[in-house]
Amino acid sequence: MLDLLSDILTQLSLKGVLYFKTSFTPPWGVAVPAYELVARFHFAHRGHCVVAIDSMGETVRLAQGDLIIIPHGASHTLYHGHSPDAVLPLDTVLADSGFQGHGVLVHGGGEGDGEETQLICGHFAFARFAKHVLIERLPPYIHVPNYGENAGRWMEATLRLIGDEAGGTKMGGDLIALRMSEVIFAQAVRHFIESQGAEQAGLNGFADAKLSRALTAFHQCPADPWTVDSLARIAGLSRTGFAQQFSQKLGMTPMQYLTSWRMQIARRSLAEEQMSVSEVAAIVGYQSDAAFARVFKKEVGLTPAAYRNVR
Repeated sequence: MLDLLSDILTQLSLKGVLYFKTSFTPPWGVAVPAYELVARFHFAHRGHCVVAIDSMGETVRLAQGDLIIIPHGASHTLYHGHSPDAVLPLDTVLADSGFQGHGVLVHGGGEGDGEETQLICGHFAFARFAKHVLIERLPPYIHVPNYGENAGRWMEATLRLIGDEAGGTKMGGDLIALRMSEVIFAQAVRHFIESQGAEQAGLNGFADAKLSRALTAFHQCPADPWTVDSLARIAGLSRTGFAQQFSQKLGMTPMQYLTSWRMQIARRSLAEEQMSVSEVAAIVGYQSDAAFARVFKKEVGLTPAAYRNVR
């Protein structure tokens, strides 16, 4: 059985689609544009830089060993030290460097001694149908100082492995780095929920042990005939207490969450797996195609058949 976070990221079809290592020498700066349905990370493998989150007007110093996640694909700027005037658009940097999407991205003025900044950067894509409160309520950025140490020895080894594979020539290196990058994203989200989730509206339900227990049970068997009573029993709470805490911490009722997630599964099953309407209705717990179709159209705005044919 997949655990709660793994199930959510799997159903949202999170996939690493690009990774690379940089070799930046001052003065340098890169303006990364916004993209929809993507997430990015930058890990300071060697050296340091500043990350400016454009929409927030905030800057973060990324020291060696630090990780930053940009979960909603917001535009941001990377630059060295106090040299924002050296910033160039990402497309310009790629064109000038001749970077082809693999290997090491080399850029900068070549000034200074020992000032090289090596970043390991990852770009993830979510499917067009991806929708879940856990991802939607993540902040514009997640900064994890000294990430390798905070995540544990196994993550330090993972980061070193990606650093070795990125830009390498060994067979299978691209696939290894992409899959490991997905691990980093999942682990960083888990770290954030465990360390700061209790303070974030819409996320504190996932950090709550009792609510999380009920959510995990539902995610493991989404087609079961769940009710507020049955979920409350698993959480170890009264029906009223469970419903109140769930709504307060997740910003929706338990049944709204159940319906929303079932329709998420339905979207993926229709779009990626091309299942029939009857098959999808069954796996999300509906006894009839008509009942499923009514709820799907209300939630999504299209009939299941029409949605399956959208590209």
